[in-house]
Amino acid sequence: MGKISAAITAIGAYVPDFVLTNNILETMVDTTDEWITTRTGIKERRILKEKNKGTSFLAINAANNLIQKTGLDPKEIDLVIVATATPDMQAAPTSVFVASKIGASNAFGYDLIAACSSFLYAASAASGYIESGKYKKVLVIGADMNSSMIDYTDRKTCIIFGDGAGAVLFEPNKEGFGIQDEYLRSDGAGREFLQVPAGGSLEPASEKTIKEKKHFVYQDGKTVFKWAVSNMADVCEKLMNRNNLANSDIDWLVAHQANKRIIDATANRIKLEKEKVMMNIERYGNTTSATIPLLLNDYEDQLRKGDKLILAAFGGGFTWGSIYLNWAYNN
Repeated sequence: MGKISAAITAIGAYVPDFVLTNNILETMVDTTDEWITTRTGIKERRILKEKNKGTSFLAINAANNLIQKTGLDPKEIDLVIVATATPDMQAAPTSVFVASKIGASNAFGYDLIAACSSFLYAASAASGYIESGKYKKVLVIGADMNSSMIDYTDRKTCIIFGDGAGAVLFEPNKEGFGIQDEYLRSDGAGREFLQVPAGGSLEPASEKTIKEKKHFVYQDGKTVFKWAVSNMADVCEKLMNRNNLANSDIDWLVAHQANKRIIDATANRIKLEKEKVMMNIERYGNTTSATIPLLLNDYEDQLRKGDKLILAAFGGGFTWGSIYLNWAYNN
């Protein structure tokens, strides 16, 4: 009997219809298309405009897309993990609501919150459940409605973030495909540089916090950029060294889409040609927990069974990490 590994066997995705272009942002804040594109690589991002809809709406649509593509019976799903930085509400997990809405009546669920590294951490958790032998189908959904925490008068943050969701199904594999290794890190010293200051237990919502705009994302861009460039590249390199992987062995770099310069720096560090670097930041911006599954969905037709992928992310907190994955199927 071969060793059980957790392999991705299906993908789904969803992005809202409304497209917020750089040209529209030029009418909202003091910025230009050239300035945004040069510094971030972003041309447009998707925004959820429907009233009374939140992250769960994005997650449900991504999961249903996966189900429709594959014919999966939702009742076969054992666990639903929603990786997110923007849950629908406090106390009640978004994942539980999502599971009910997609018909996963036999699944349990929970949310995993680790900023832009949430999907990687959730994939790691899914791998553990699958490798235990107790669970056969784990659905991991990376979903964020970032527009719910963005101040569209703040040109430092409103140009970066978009809304979206991606879903992946993990199942057992005994042929050597799936997650091979991981290197996940965190450092609490970083939380002061990227955060939403109020709304949690430390500073509950009040008239004062609303007036002071403390329910919007605050980011010290220079510090975050410096940490991200250094650490995301570092974990990729360490993971490759630990698994005796040369750059020629890697078929794809699947990097968190926060800033094109960070992605390029990571690729350069591991000496990977640009043709092997997945990129869709120009169309979606930074969708936080959704960037990696959205990439996998967009590139699914180009992926081949046995392809070696390096997944990498960096997020607030600070959180970061990398996963080495062998792709398990041809589309």
